[in-house]
Amino acid sequence: MTATPPRSDLGSHEVLNQPDPSRDRDLWATDLPLREAAASAGARLPVLEAAGARMGSEENWQAGEEARRDKPRLRLFDRAGRRLDEVVFNPGYHAVMAAGLESGYASAAWDGQPGGHATHAALVYMQMQVEPGAGCPMTMTYAAVPALRHDPALFEAWAPKLASGVYDPSIRPVGEKVGATMGMAMTEKQGGSDVRANTTRATRDGDAWRLNGHKWFCSAPMCDGFLTLAQAEGGLTCFLVPRWLEGERNGIRLQRLKDKLGNVANASSEIEYHDALAFQLGEQGAGVRTIIEMVHHTRLDTAIAPAALMRAALAEAHWWVSHRSAFQRRLIDQPLMRSVLADLALDMEGALAVSMFLASVFDREDGDSRALARIGVALAKYLNNKRCISVVGEAMEVLGGMGYVEETPMPMYYREAPLNSIWEGSGNVICLDILRTLAREPRAGEVLAATLDEMRGRDPRYDAALEDHRTRWPGLPAEGEARWFAESLAGLLTAAALLRAAPAPVAEGFVTSRLTGRRGNLPGAISGIDTDRILERLG
Repeated sequence: MTATPPRSDLGSHEVLNQPDPSRDRDLWATDLPLREAAASAGARLPVLEAAGARMGSEENWQAGEEARRDKPRLRLFDRAGRRLDEVVFNPGYHAVMAAGLESGYASAAWDGQPGGHATHAALVYMQMQVEPGAGCPMTMTYAAVPALRHDPALFEAWAPKLASGVYDPSIRPVGEKVGATMGMAMTEKQGGSDVRANTTRATRDGDAWRLNGHKWFCSAPMCDGFLTLAQAEGGLTCFLVPRWLEGERNGIRLQRLKDKLGNVANASSEIEYHDALAFQLGEQGAGVRTIIEMVHHTRLDTAIAPAALMRAALAEAHWWVSHRSAFQRRLIDQPLMRSVLADLALDMEGALAVSMFLASVFDREDGDSRALARIGVALAKYLNNKRCISVVGEAMEVLGGMGYVEETPMPMYYREAPLNSIWEGSGNVICLDILRTLAREPRAGEVLAATLDEMRGRDPRYDAALEDHRTRWPGLPAEGEARWFAESLAGLLTAAALLRAAPAPVAEGFVTSRLTGRRGNLPGAISGIDTDRILERLG
């Protein structure tokens, strides 16, 4: 049914030159770079075609807006004073969760079909444009599956539910559910990223354990289970803590919900364990080594999520300038505006290309691929997120004052822009992890070098930049240069991904503006790129 349009003749003036928002945007059909990158990565295109139509529907956009507008509410007690420790969500949150999980967000990588991680990454990319907060529990649900392989019994009980493609938010033990979600609770007040400083204690209770302690950040506290770290007899150990038990609630007490800058539809919380029943996952004392499988897979999502935010912000900006005029010309026809948008588009295309390339590497199970995925996803996470903040900020500015108004999605994208850089390892942590990986796992550096060398001969400027990097750092840099080193290496990996799969105007434009040093320091301060061909791809 066609809605009756709002009144434009308001008596004192007529509403003109105000583009109507695009409320029903197929996230697959309207995104040529995504379709190309997904095909190159071996993703399952029919799955993505169906998901793009559903996720981009007007109903799903509206559900995301409602989930953010009506924030999660903490419900600690019932009317009689008995503890509930629950979070109440707007129905829009549940609708977005259902759309994501039923499209395969958490399950596509584990159903045994080819291209699973590439399909998953593309689903993350589309989901994050609509409602990023709901992506948090879905990402952790996806990422928990490989960590559960450390215990066959826990894997058998939980993995099929996590990978079911069913969203079931009911309060029941996992054995009574068809679909389940998994969260994570590692961070404590005193340690932050230094999880070895955790003080939560684990004591034996027959074949299980009881946990007591506090967690400063527990993402998505209504998940059906959590992977967490606690000090056991043999040292820091990983545990699976079920949210609901047979006939009772586990000893997980919610303290408060975090009042965050963004990501408001996701109910990040502080919790306390009070004799919470838990099951050991992996060996005692090997907690970090066990849970790192989950962290590794969440990093794939935190690498591609900024590409999604950049794409979403650019889509809004491109829509605006294509339908709005100033000084008797459409904004999109003005050369300076075109330079700015094309420059921003190169960051978005690079972030998408390198993330989808790495997703295809995740889909390969040989040792070299695992080593490349380990180092590559850290590099992509670092650079993509650092670029995301400036890209989204510039895209907001394209709309002028309207970009600062909450009736547009631009403020939401801007608040989301820093998140994925902070989550599971902020910039310094990631850069130091890159150095540590290259020092401890020489194979990672060797496979990365071979991957970069594969693109030699495609563009002499790329070849020169690669040689300059290796001359500047014949070995690992001093710690104080870790960011410079990581930025340079990540830029080369991104350029290699574009040279491998992107059209020439995009790959050459990226090399020209990112690797040669012939540009200004701010977005849009460029020349020598094929602006027209790059902007055509924004759709």
